[in-house]
Amino acid sequence: MNAAGQPLYDLAVIGGGVNGCGIARDAAGRGARVLLLEAGDLAGGTSSASTKLIHGGLRYLEHYEFGLVRESLSERERLWAIAPHIAWPMRFVLPYVPGLRPRWLVRLGLFLYDHIGGRKRLPATETVALARHPAGTPLKPEFTSAFVYSDCWVDDARLVVLNARDAADRGAEVRTRCRVTHLRRDGDAWQIEAGGERFAARAVINAAGPGVIDLLDQSGLPHQRAMRLVRGSHIVVPRLFDHPFAYFFQLPDGRIFFAIPYEGDFTLIGTTDVDHHGGPIAASEAEIAYLCEGASRFFRQAVTPADVVWTYSGVRPLIDDGSGRPEAATRGYDLDLSDDSAGAPLLSVFGGKITTYRHLAEEAVETLAERLPVLRGHGWTAGSALPGGDFAVDAAARIEADFAARFPFLAPAAHRLVRTFGTTAFAIFEGAASLADCGRDFGHGLTEREVRHLVAREWARSAEDVLWRRTKLGLRLSPAEAETLDQFIQQECRS
Repeated sequence: MNAAGQPLYDLAVIGGGVNGCGIARDAAGRGARVLLLEAGDLAGGTSSASTKLIHGGLRYLEHYEFGLVRESLSERERLWAIAPHIAWPMRFVLPYVPGLRPRWLVRLGLFLYDHIGGRKRLPATETVALARHPAGTPLKPEFTSAFVYSDCWVDDARLVVLNARDAADRGAEVRTRCRVTHLRRDGDAWQIEAGGERFAARAVINAAGPGVIDLLDQSGLPHQRAMRLVRGSHIVVPRLFDHPFAYFFQLPDGRIFFAIPYEGDFTLIGTTDVDHHGGPIAASEAEIAYLCEGASRFFRQAVTPADVVWTYSGVRPLIDDGSGRPEAATRGYDLDLSDDSAGAPLLSVFGGKITTYRHLAEEAVETLAERLPVLRGHGWTAGSALPGGDFAVDAAARIEADFAARFPFLAPAAHRLVRTFGTTAFAIFEGAASLADCGRDFGHGLTEREVRHLVAREWARSAEDVLWRRTKLGLRLSPAEAETLDQFIQQECRS
């Protein structure tokens, strides 16, 4: 407690996106008393609106960001290893398009991609004839050859929640729906007002993502930073191909986009890069048309706006490096630690991306440790599994089979449950001997027992939290089913 009788935390982290939750996890694991404050739901903004890739960023090589690519590539297999239930390898097919990037340049880029990031388990790049490859079947016949390389896919929103869960398991206090309204330095501590409560902390990390500068401005804290907010939009359409490969496509305007197998019955297409100057964070008609037209250049089956079953958009907070086009702005990050003479330290996080979140968090904590001794120690997150990920990367199928054998009445949902919760799925349903023991059925394998877990252990407070971030069952439940679920959650949260 401080002199005013408020709880005194070692560290308050503002922002419940991937960077904030990663920082809270790292700091809590070093023994610090951590408070995490999030204005809405965990991963409620940018961190659930990515293309869901753990990747080096092949196109960043064109902008000579070799350091960022190397750092990102080195993280791929680390994240796969600590979260094999929500992250897994994926092979990407890059068709050669005459008249765009020369074949030798693409091959050189992929050679660097294979060799600068410490790749160990992921397969290397190969060149294929599309007429003899499964990925060629849905493409137009003029695309005859392609490069096939490796990256990883990740459930971005679950990555955030699992970092928060691990932070809480290590002693952190996680507060959602708790917007910071006042932040003031008071000598050797920060006074914080959030969600109608007051808190105090020896140090603050501002990981508010797109709101990082807004928080500084509203608190009257000096800075000399400029951010570039870039909106990335995605569309989801019924499945365009029946194989496990994803696609990386080049367009004549120099941009690229992906088409990725998604949730079994769908294809995810994205992303756009559009400067965002305020207003709703949603895909515009122009962005939807752009993605549909891009996909239709390559697939035999035309894609139209009428085919789109869902869109999502996020605003990426990029460091303003003076780049002309939005896609050329750096995806790197910078950490700004307040001056030594200012009293209680403040560290602000500018930029970043899903792939580098763990390394960013480690670097942020170690930077702040210069001023907050409780944080001193060795980095530990690279080798410690996230909740439910305590199994070998090649054992997911076995875990799924074991779950289906242990709970045969849940066999139709076993794949989703294990890919969502990993080994935690066994604990959620421990003691259940029949479907009746799982409570209400909200549809498509979502049971009351799972929902109660999401509310009690994963901070879910609405049907939207459950259907679009903790799971992707929003693609399947009807509006009436979603409303029934929401009513149940509201009742559960009041009890």
